[in-house]
Amino acid sequence: MAFIRKLIVTGVIVSVAAVGGFQWWAGRPITAADSPIIPFAIAQGSGVAGATQQMATAGVPVNGFLFGVLARVSGKAGQIKAGSYELKPSTTPRRLLTQLVRGEFAQESLTIIEGWTFRQMRQAVDAAPNLKHETARLSDKELLAKVVAEDKYKAPEGLFFPDTYLFAKNSSDLQIYKQAHEMMMKRLKAAWEKRDPNLPYTDPYQALIMASLVEKETGQKSERAMIAGVFVNRLKTGMLLQTDPTVIYGMGDKYDGKIRKKDLETDTPYNTYTRAGLPPTPIALPGVESLAAALAPARTEALYFVSRGDGTSHFSVNLNEHNKAVNQYQRQGAK
Repeated sequence: MAFIRKLIVTGVIVSVAAVGGFQWWAGRPITAADSPIIPFAIAQGSGVAGATQQMATAGVPVNGFLFGVLARVSGKAGQIKAGSYELKPSTTPRRLLTQLVRGEFAQESLTIIEGWTFRQMRQAVDAAPNLKHETARLSDKELLAKVVAEDKYKAPEGLFFPDTYLFAKNSSDLQIYKQAHEMMMKRLKAAWEKRDPNLPYTDPYQALIMASLVEKETGQKSERAMIAGVFVNRLKTGMLLQTDPTVIYGMGDKYDGKIRKKDLETDTPYNTYTRAGLPPTPIALPGVESLAAALAPARTEALYFVSRGDGTSHFSVNLNEHNKAVNQYQRQGAK
């Protein structure tokens, strides 16, 4: 009996030690604090055995047998999610399992800049190295059809919100377009609901067009409401908008950095020197400040503005005052 009791005690001690050792292992860093990040991927349909094998192949130095035990005893062996991951320095086996179960994928980011055209956005998305490029061969029209279910827009220009977007490595680039479009619709809807009731827009899309004009006319956030106020005044009085960025947009690849008199006189759907009202589509991707300005413009009597040459503008209520400002800030500045 004494021998049996000793055997039982020894077994208990060994079991406790084993459990303690296992818990110690599960809480110890897999790699040191100064180790490099190790990228790895878990394929769709992988069980815990497949996941440990794929991690080992990628160079993740975790004990595969013990990691499998950890996943099973914690009841999470069947919850591992496929995707791209990164093993960061000082990550423990327990934390690694949490990453795989929660789907904490390796994150990349892509920044879309305010004032970019949709063409520039496409170039940035196509150049992003860690995206799956599924839209590269699509036309703008085909891409738009995959993002927007209804056939309600003439072109994709302006329909995507400029921001920084996070995505898991090897995600479809279509995900970026969908996120950016949903964000623009959300921002536009919020601004439209708070709009000035006396604005000359028939729908939110016209407000989006106006926001794009404001975005391209100034980089000064403080002046955007005034720029919008001038354009709204012109629309209400039937004046031509006469804004150079629309001419540039209409010129397309013909634009070489300069606008000449003949360019202002050459009619295109976007030339607001030859055509009244708003252009047919936005001309850029407006940010939140430009959306706000378009839907809550400054209350002003100004009908004109001219650049001072320092990034700010001089606003005038009549043509005589405007001509004096042009002479002061542009003609004299050119001497």
